[in-house]
Amino acid sequence: MTHPKLSSLLAASLLALCSWTHAADVYPTKPIRLLVGFSAGGPTDVIARVLAKDMSVTLGQSIVVENKAGASSMIATREVRNAPGDGYTLLFSSLGMNVNPILLGEQAGYNPKTDFTPISNAATLPLVAVAGNDSALKSIPDLLKQARTKPEAVSFASSGSGGSGHLAGELLGTTAKVKMLHVPYKGNGPALLEVMAGRVDFMFYPVIGLADHLATKRIQILAVGSAKRLAQFPDAPTMGEVGFAGFEETAPWVGLLGPAKTPPAVVARLHEAMTKALAKPDVRAQLEKLGAVIVGDTPAEFTAFLKRDYERWDSVIKAAAVKADLN
Repeated sequence: MTHPKLSSLLAASLLALCSWTHAADVYPTKPIRLLVGFSAGGPTDVIARVLAKDMSVTLGQSIVVENKAGASSMIATREVRNAPGDGYTLLFSSLGMNVNPILLGEQAGYNPKTDFTPISNAATLPLVAVAGNDSALKSIPDLLKQARTKPEAVSFASSGSGGSGHLAGELLGTTAKVKMLHVPYKGNGPALLEVMAGRVDFMFYPVIGLADHLATKRIQILAVGSAKRLAQFPDAPTMGEVGFAGFEETAPWVGLLGPAKTPPAVVARLHEAMTKALAKPDVRAQLEKLGAVIVGDTPAEFTAFLKRDYERWDSVIKAAAVKADLN
């Protein structure tokens, strides 16, 4: 004879299973909102739009990309955090999702570990260590040798405090046990101009657009933050080759998440649509033109990656005493 409590649990489990199965059978029945916490035209936005277009065909419903820029992407992140977990409001996010709560604590307005359902990490955008073309620093070992002469003997630029370039520079410094001078700017463009002019020693810059500056002899590439050498820069060593194994995991990621408690069947449907898109040659070509390294992992793999990502940046931010830039 089955115990009444056990019967109730079994009934509840079967009901939940049926609900999830039904959700997968009918989902989606209306357009899906995909929020991006950055302005239109940037890499995260462009990748989101390329994937949304293809996924819409697979799912049979429009995926409408909405740019909710501002507050280091926290406006979009908070909106998705507060949305129902039904698969109709999704987030296409990046590195700031983990970094903002580390820097701001509860002020961020969300908990990246509990408030979201990871679906898939679409791609990463490797950072490239660059110096001005006329710089005497020709490699990462040159740079570190100079940095060891005295604290802040080497300067590095970034698009702003707490951004990917800043954190990559701090990770290099803390790993190599050297103290470098961080010089933040309002965006990657102004920062790169200062590096090219020789007023700042180097920076970690997104791969997009660097080939043109290399061709016109305005920069030199010290190393690439990818697991393998990049086709655009075959002579540039990876960070792993110059002694910093695993540095490729610092590359800004772009991935798809839903609110907490999004049904597993809905997650599976969205994951299937994304991986189908990422497997198509035309989609891959568009993303690779941006310098993206395609990932397309499973929800479980993305969850594990986000945990490692959070722990790494938490350690770097504390070791380097990085403060939030609230300006």
